Amino acid sequence: MRRQILSHAPRASFLVHLSQSICVDSASPENLRLAVLKDAVRLVVYLVGIVLVGALLGPVLFWMAQWLAGHHIFTSLPKFDFELFFHRALLVAAVGLLWPFLRSVRVRTLSDLELKPNPQRLGDLFAGFIFAELPLLCCGVALIAFHIFSLRLAISWLALGKIVAASIVVPVIEELFFRGLILGILLRGGRKYLAIFVTSALYSIVHFLKAPSRTSATVTWASGFHSIAHALAQFGDPILVVAGFTTLFLIGLVLADARLRTNSLWLPIGLHAGWIFANGVFNKSAHREIVALPWLGKNLLVGIIPLAIVCLTWAVMRGWLKRGPTKV
Repeated sequence: MRRQILSHAPRASFLVHLSQSICVDSASPENLRLAVLKDAVRLVVYLVGIVLVGALLGPVLFWMAQWLAGHHIFTSLPKFDFELFFHRALLVAAVGLLWPFLRSVRVRTLSDLELKPNPQRLGDLFAGFIFAELPLLCCGVALIAFHIFSLRLAISWLALGKIVAASIVVPVIEELFFRGLILGILLRGGRKYLAIFVTSALYSIVHFLKAPSRTSATVTWASGFHSIAHALAQFGDPILVVAGFTTLFLIGLVLADARLRTNSLWLPIGLHAGWIFANGVFNKSAHREIVALPWLGKNLLVGIIPLAIVCLTWAVMRGWLKRGPTKV
């Protein structure tokens, strides 16, 4: 019996060495680069799929709204432009394709996206909101003082409620998608700054590329693709690119930096919420008197002046993080 046990020892040793060599080979730089490349390709396919499905689904949603209104159901729907239905179709496509995409890139927990539990989540959330909201509102007060904007007579409670709702819902959705999912997947490649750049560029492009209202007078199956073409045409206006795209890109950089320095999404959600709330309240309570592109656009988040305000928020945020234990 002892001989039989000893006779199996060399075979067991050989299997151990073989399994170790297989693990080492699977973790080789070539295989890791190939895995990262596959994840990047899957991400591109997912994003292209969102655009294609959204472009085809947009007309369907629009026609459904018209049918419901024709049958005296939700009679207020026909007043909305096709662009609204197209944007909702993109959101539906993103949610619908999300599960198979997560399966393909092997994302099961937050740690797969380099996110960690944040014991200071409420403090980060509140601080981010204040850092974003306060400088932007101070900028708005200065613009009113210089008669670039004028105060409206009143703001309705309904409008204020919509702003609060948007300040809660939109940051959570967009931060989970851009700084959570997309940035987390790109960080697997080990190139942090490239991942930040790509994520911020994608974030700014998505928000910058909005077709003008009434782009599709007659809605057809191609209306979604027409909207995309009209949106891309905005890159032909250099002033609009400087005023809008650059500020959005910087906002994306700030949000990505906040995510990486805290290893969580609470601080970027707070920043995002603060910008949405301050911009929404100011737009509803003030009216623009002077058009001053590229210095100032249609709201407090477009133009060179808002760009400087975002830089100020970034500096305050980084200075605050240096004093706390959450710095990476």
